[in-house]
Amino acid sequence: MKLGAIFPTNEIGTDPSAIRDYVQAVEEMGYDHLIIYDHVVGADPSVRPGWQGYTIRDAFHEPMATLAFAAAITRRIRLVTAVLILPQRQTVLVAKQAAQIDVLSGGRLTLGVGVGWNPVEYEALNEDFHTRGKRMDEQLVLMRELWTKEVVTFEGQWHKVTAAGLNLLPVQRPIPIWIGGMAEATLRRVATSADGWFPLLPLDDGMRAMLKKLHAFAREAGRDPASIGIEAHVSLRDGDEGYWRTMALGWKEAGATALMVNTMSFSRERAEATRVNFRTVLDHTRALGKARAVLDV
Repeated sequence: MKLGAIFPTNEIGTDPSAIRDYVQAVEEMGYDHLIIYDHVVGADPSVRPGWQGYTIRDAFHEPMATLAFAAAITRRIRLVTAVLILPQRQTVLVAKQAAQIDVLSGGRLTLGVGVGWNPVEYEALNEDFHTRGKRMDEQLVLMRELWTKEVVTFEGQWHKVTAAGLNLLPVQRPIPIWIGGMAEATLRRVATSADGWFPLLPLDDGMRAMLKKLHAFAREAGRDPASIGIEAHVSLRDGDEGYWRTMALGWKEAGATALMVNTMSFSRERAEATRVNFRTVLDHTRALGKARAVLDV
């Protein structure tokens, strides 16, 4: 399986040198790809009693800008959003940003997308939370048109493009699209429209049933289930090295093609927004180095 490292967006701080050191260390350790999470704004829990989820105190680096930075300081590692919350963004602008990163990186971008769960962000970005799934279906079609044709004419329920196109076009035509999420509608969307799937839960009987359902949906869509990549998730804060390896071997047997390694909340301390946090970077890179050998299955 390929191995990816999750960018510790909540903990790494804002010093560009620390971010550079982390990203280059991940590449030098032999990880296949770097993964970044996405949230545009955090909620203020003081006015939302019982709020569960990210807040204004949780730092999130903007994924597209961060991956553009990473493209300039790396040579080999793939750059992955997992996942970009696509329906809260303008489709053509995302397609343009993705094409730019793909050009700057020499064709190393994988665009992982999802519908999200947070109505606070949709409100702030002036998009409809309730139509997000159907809109994303249309977004995926339009983005691939924009990435593969010099001139596009497209009219859907939510989008209209008349004889226009992106320039620059990406190196990859089209850029690979992966989807994250656990709903049945997501599994159908993966089976019909995606190059891969990010399952978000551990491998248990419920997850094995989801994998069987995904494979059935793929066959219904006329696709070979083996053509759909699967990237599982292991958090280093859960269990020890034996547990990590058991998880990796289990996912490999279940057909996963990649495993993302999460070090968030593993560090001794959390970054402050204005502080250079090289110790946190060291904690995360040491943990990734330890996991690299254990998870090489």
